[in-house]
Amino acid sequence: MLELLSLLIPVNLSPSIQQPKAIYTAQTNQAQQNTENQIRPLNGELNQVPVFNSNSPELVLGEGILLSTFPKGNQNNPDAHLDFAFNGEFDVFAHHVSRPPEEGDMRTLYIGILMHNPTDEDVNIYVLQGASYLSQPDAPFVSLPSQVSGRNIFAGPGSRVMGDILQNKRQDIFPESITIPAGESRMLLNVPIPIHSLTPPLNGRSTYVRLRSDGQIYMASLAMYREDEDDAPAISEWQEMLTNGELSSPRDLAPTPLDAEGAFRYGRVAGVSMGNMWKADLVDDNSQVLTIPNSGEAFSYGLSTLVRGRLGSEQVQTAPLAVRYSDTALEAHGNYGVQYSLTLPLYNPTDEEKTVRVKISTPIKKDVGNLEFLDEPGPQVFFRGLVQVKYTDDEGLPRWRYFHLVQRRGEEGQNLVTVTLPPNGNRLVSVDFLYPPDATPPQVLTVMTD
Repeated sequence: MLELLSLLIPVNLSPSIQQPKAIYTAQTNQAQQNTENQIRPLNGELNQVPVFNSNSPELVLGEGILLSTFPKGNQNNPDAHLDFAFNGEFDVFAHHVSRPPEEGDMRTLYIGILMHNPTDEDVNIYVLQGASYLSQPDAPFVSLPSQVSGRNIFAGPGSRVMGDILQNKRQDIFPESITIPAGESRMLLNVPIPIHSLTPPLNGRSTYVRLRSDGQIYMASLAMYREDEDDAPAISEWQEMLTNGELSSPRDLAPTPLDAEGAFRYGRVAGVSMGNMWKADLVDDNSQVLTIPNSGEAFSYGLSTLVRGRLGSEQVQTAPLAVRYSDTALEAHGNYGVQYSLTLPLYNPTDEEKTVRVKISTPIKKDVGNLEFLDEPGPQVFFRGLVQVKYTDDEGLPRWRYFHLVQRRGEEGQNLVTVTLPPNGNRLVSVDFLYPPDATPPQVLTVMTD
C-alpha cells in the first residue's frame, strides 16, 4: 500500500542530496573490479509523432479541463485551450490519481477524453494499440523480484499499460476504429477512477493509445465527479464542460526554469510532446557494426537522459513540447510512453571467442562523471516495466524474450542477454521497451565483455 501512496508524490526527477553509504563505479567483469564504464550518447533521435500528454495535475482534486488542444475561439476560458490539431499518426498518454477532495467525499472521478472533427468531411480514427488500467483492482503495486522472465507480468498500472502496448495489444474497451462525422465529437475514453471501496480511498489510472487518423481532429481530457460509479457522463456533459469549464485545480507546482541554479523542479506535463519512439542502430562511427568492448571492459548508453541527469553523456533525450500550459513542465521530462527500439549488431574483432552480456541498470542520477551504483540500492523503485529482447542464441536459434524489471535507486541490473561471439563473428541483439510512467529516469543500457 505504501507504493500505491507513492502515486501522490511527484516522481523524483531531481538529483538526490542524500549521500550514499557505499558507492562503487560500474562493474565490468565477473571479478567485480572497479573500472570505468564509458558512457556514450544514444545513436539516433526521437521521431516527430505528437503525443497528447495529460499528466498534470497528477492528483486530480477538482472537476474541469485537464488538457485541451481545441482552438481558443468560442470558449469561455480561452487560456484553457492550446489550439493544436492532430492529423495522421499520434498517441494519447494520460496518467491521473484520485482521492477524496474533502474528508468523506467518496464520489467517483471520471476521466473523459473527447475527440472533435472540425472539418466538413467524416474523419476515421484507427486504434492501433491501446490500454487503460486502474491501480486497484487492475494492476496493484505488488512486490516483484528485480528481474522476472515472462510477458504478462506487471506491478502498477504504468507497468501493465506499457507492457500491453509493447506487445501490440488493443484492450477491449477500445474499438478498432471510430468515425467522427463532420463537425461532431466522439469519446475515446469515458472511464471511472473509483475510490469508495478502498482503504485508504486512493486510486490511479494510466492510459496509453496509439492512433492514426485520415483527417484533422482536436482533443481534450476532462475530469468530472459522479455520485454513482456506474453513471458515466454523457458526451453532452463533457462538451458543456469543455466549452464553459476551467482548468482543474488545485494545480501542480510550477517547474523551475531549465537554466536555473540550485534547487530544481521538473514539473508535470500537460501539453503535446513531440516524439513517441527513439529508434536506433547502436553502431560504431561510420560503421554498420558495434565492436564489443575489450575483455573485462564495458560501455553504456544513457536511456531517458534529461537536464541534470545526463550521466556524463552530454545528451538530453527529453521530448520537446509543441504546446503546454504556462504552469506545467517545460519539456516531457522522463519521456513517459516513449518506445526505445534499439538494435545492437555486435561484432567480435578478435581471434578469440568472446562472451558478451547486455543489461539495463539504474545508476545514481547525476549530470557528469562515471556511472556509480550502491552496494545496497535505495528503497525507492526507479524503474518498473517490461522489456523485450530479441537475439540469436549460441545454438543459432532465434530467441524472443520478455523480462519484467524492478530496479531501485543505484541498482545494477541483471543480464538480459548473454551470447558468445566466435572469432571475427557477429551477433544481432535488439532491446525494446516503453518508458513507464511509474519510473524515474535515467537508466543505462550496458554492453560488457567477460
